[in-house]
Amino acid sequence: MGFDLDMTLIDSRPGVAATFAELNRVLGTAIPGDELAERLGPTLEMEMAAFFPPEEIPAVCDRFREIYATIGVAGCSRLPGAEAALGTVAALGGRTLVVTAKYEPNAHRCLRAVDLRVDHVVGWKHGPQKGAALLEHGALAYIGDTPPDIEAARAADAIAVAVASGPWSAEQLAAHGADVVLGSLLEFPAWLAAALDA
Repeated sequence: MGFDLDMTLIDSRPGVAATFAELNRVLGTAIPGDELAERLGPTLEMEMAAFFPPEEIPAVCDRFREIYATIGVAGCSRLPGAEAALGTVAALGGRTLVVTAKYEPNAHRCLRAVDLRVDHVVGWKHGPQKGAALLEHGALAYIGDTPPDIEAARAADAIAVAVASGPWSAEQLAAHGADVVLGSLLEFPAWLAAALDA
């Protein structure tokens, strides 16, 4: 089972906002970190393209990730049902995979900080790249909170399970073609049990 990370398993918004605040202090910029933290999903490089010329983006993103490793990770917390969702898969003999746009070392740091254990982590993937990673690992389903997560599941011929814990509503996720829409991961164990009985 594949899972997205930000706003699917963890709430990383406070840490992202705090990291942008420190980045602004260091660089003397005015990036709207609170606003960007509310729409997690795109890669950092995609977001920074609105604020910096192309040649400056790699260095800015590297600096952000350095700051995030200390300030941002500390601002992460588990979303409701995350531990039980992962535990349910493990109890059934399945493997858990996180595929995220987040820089992979920081994804590992976040998971350790909130004490969530998964079998595999693939970072720095977005959109179609997520689909390729899911396909490579043979994921049967991908659980995420955004339309690109649904598209990634489709690309991997996996069940697209959307969870309305991020910036997109249940109605929007359903309209985008999710196979299943959950209000939160609290509903995941019951859905999985029903899917296996079907």
